[in-house]
Amino acid sequence: MSYSVPGSIEKNDSRVIRAWVMYDWANSVFQLTIASAIFPIYYSQVTRSGGSDMVNFFGFSVINTVLYSWAIAAAYLLLGFLSPLFSAVADYSGRRKTFMKVFTWIGAVSCGMLFFFDKNTLEMGIIFFFLAWVGYGGSLVFYNSFLPVIANPEDHDRISARGYSMGYLGGVVLLMINLIIVLQPAWFGIIDKTLPAKIAFVSVFLWWIGFSQITFLHLPKYTFGHEKSSNLLLKGYSELRTVWRQLRKSRTMVIFLISFFFLTSGVLTVMFMAATYGEKELHLSDSVLIGTILCIQLLGVLGAWSFARLSKRMKNIPTLIMASFLWVFVCIAAYYINDATGFILVAALVGLVMGGTQSLARSTYSKMLPETRDHTSFFSFYDVMEKLATVAGLFSFGIMEAITGNMRYSVLSVMVFFVIGLGFLLLIRRK
Repeated sequence: MSYSVPGSIEKNDSRVIRAWVMYDWANSVFQLTIASAIFPIYYSQVTRSGGSDMVNFFGFSVINTVLYSWAIAAAYLLLGFLSPLFSAVADYSGRRKTFMKVFTWIGAVSCGMLFFFDKNTLEMGIIFFFLAWVGYGGSLVFYNSFLPVIANPEDHDRISARGYSMGYLGGVVLLMINLIIVLQPAWFGIIDKTLPAKIAFVSVFLWWIGFSQITFLHLPKYTFGHEKSSNLLLKGYSELRTVWRQLRKSRTMVIFLISFFFLTSGVLTVMFMAATYGEKELHLSDSVLIGTILCIQLLGVLGAWSFARLSKRMKNIPTLIMASFLWVFVCIAAYYINDATGFILVAALVGLVMGGTQSLARSTYSKMLPETRDHTSFFSFYDVMEKLATVAGLFSFGIMEAITGNMRYSVLSVMVFFVIGLGFLLLIRRK
């Protein structure tokens, strides 16, 4: 498989690198405002009527938070199946930027359309919420594929970390602005209680679209990663099949990937459902919930750094085993907490262990990869597994609540994922 970059594209061009990094600043507001903080709280409040959490979605009666978790799961399921196709299109068509623009507009406009979401427009709101996730995830496939085109391999880690830092900063800046409006609407003459959250949704649209124009202005228009293929639609899936055949040769890698699947199912389910759990089960105020989400983000950076330091002493697998034990403890504690103090304490531990688990899992996988293979294909496989793991976690969370009518039992179902992941890690440790 040949990899070629047109001679007109100069690698490590500082202007292009800055433009690429700026997309992290542009899109990360989705993760904080829509995925983690303001929208989950707003959704729970507007879909609760007369003390009932049941909603009617296209004629089907379903619990509001079950519908919420399944909407994200459906988006990730679609992305999981389409990601290989997107990767192949990026490499073989050369139109990375065009497709990235399309998904950016889908995601950002969908966030803006959430302005019209209320208890009377449930179906429309869920559809745009679903499309926002598709646009966000789809744009990242093409965004990530630009890195090997615009930078030398030895600079990937540094530039990627720079993008992550910018994304974190951008997300926090906009959330802080929105937090002021949500918590102090009277300062701005706002009487309608739902309007501050709706303004936040529009701000994500404007921020995402506005700052992404800097990215699109300077990124190269055509970037052929491979020679053109006559069978473009199946090329990405063919590469995943080749990667799986290689992975099967290593029993340790297969066990690790199974463990990764279950750990990721748990981690991302906790991340996406934390605010909803706090609002619905504990009846916490907006200020406590949003403030706690901000603390989780801050502690996540500290956790990633701390676990990286710890892994140098304990090695990767033992450190991940320790993290898995902590996750089991988090789930048990979350099941029993009943007040804001307990929620904040558990959330603090989530923040510390969340960043460490995600960063360490990815670095552990990278260390296991064969040296002679195309690592882009291996990480495409990793990305698909991550998305399907998210589907499994969120669907299980929703189905448990649908059966029992209690989100606390859903938390215990998430604990099962961590226990299974821990078991496979212990197999690797024993081996």
